Amino acid sequence: MLNCVTSKLTLLCHSRLPSSFINLRECVALFATPKTDFSTSSIKLAGTKDEPTRWLSYNDVIYPPQEPGEERRPAFVCHQKLNIKYSPKKMWYVASFVRGMSVDEALKQLPLVGRKGATIVKDTILEAQQLAIEKHNVEFKTNLWIAESFCGKGPVIKGMRRHARMRMGEVMYRYCHYFVRLEEGTPPENYYYSWPKTGPALLAHWVDEVRDRKIQGSL
Repeated sequence: MLNCVTSKLTLLCHSRLPSSFINLRECVALFATPKTDFSTSSIKLAGTKDEPTRWLSYNDVIYPPQEPGEERRPAFVCHQKLNIKYSPKKMWYVASFVRGMSVDEALKQLPLVGRKGATIVKDTILEAQQLAIEKHNVEFKTNLWIAESFCGKGPVIKGMRRHARMRMGEVMYRYCHYFVRLEEGTPPENYYYSWPKTGPALLAHWVDEVRDRKIQGSL
């Protein structure tokens, strides 16, 4: 009788199971594996194929020698921080905030910004400043200003969140990339384009446009 039960169990194990049982077995094996990692840390995304590489290539550009009397070309350094566990829409506010500032002014202002992205931007600027001194022949680290500062969309990981009555909801874990370029010299007085005309000049311009307009159907 024992041999009969053993043979039936062996036949059951080697027989073809329904697809639902196979999927269930795969799910159980996945959760039972000790190496399974469901974390959303940015370390898990390091070294992926979709990481941007073009921004750092600007540091390797070799320019021709300058002519005598030509205006000196300022040194610059490009730096980036990838796979930041932060929404790109939230990072945009901080990236736009420091754009056009000197490095010293940005480092003073960022600790007063109550956002997580301010700490990330501050660390990136400090790394770029150190890189400019060590590898790009910048003499004074205070003689730098932020010429470019922007962020880009990174990978998005979809997750699941439990709700009441055995329902499930979708949650997005968003990542972003931050890029910065420091340039040697003093920042411009008006980084963004400002209208050069004064109030009376704008009024005169408007009067000229009104006088020169053509009314359809008139003589």
